[in-house]
Amino acid sequence: MGDVTDAGTRCPCGSGLSYGECCGPIHVGARRAATAEQLMRSRYCAFALGDTAYVLSSWHPSTRPTSLDTEPDVVWRRLDVLRSAGGGPFDTTGTVEFRARWRQGDDRGVLHERSRFERAAGAWLYVDGELLPD
Repeated sequence: MGDVTDAGTRCPCGSGLSYGECCGPIHVGARRAATAEQLMRSRYCAFALGDTAYVLSSWHPSTRPTSLDTEPDVVWRRLDVLRSAGGGPFDTTGTVEFRARWRQGDDRGVLHERSRFERAAGAWLYVDGELLPD
């Protein structure tokens, strides 16, 4: 896949845009996610890249953990956004249901979640998620 942080490389979030057009500017603070879905995609991308600092900074302070331990050998393979409710540019809350496919050695799996988001001081933040059966 090449160096994903190269602005011309396809973004891991599956939007079809390059990293430099999609999640890259959000990760470095050049712009904010305009919708809850955009924030969710940027968080998935950050997990795929191992950017735990961004994941924590995009978490609502009322539910944010003090640290985040990730499995370094988990490879996030694909994101499928299934549905969104609210979370638009003029909303204050929203939900996004998604499936994120992963691989760890010979194991493969799917994280199926309905995530809740809130806008605070103009920025979308992840609040929490409900794990759903796959």
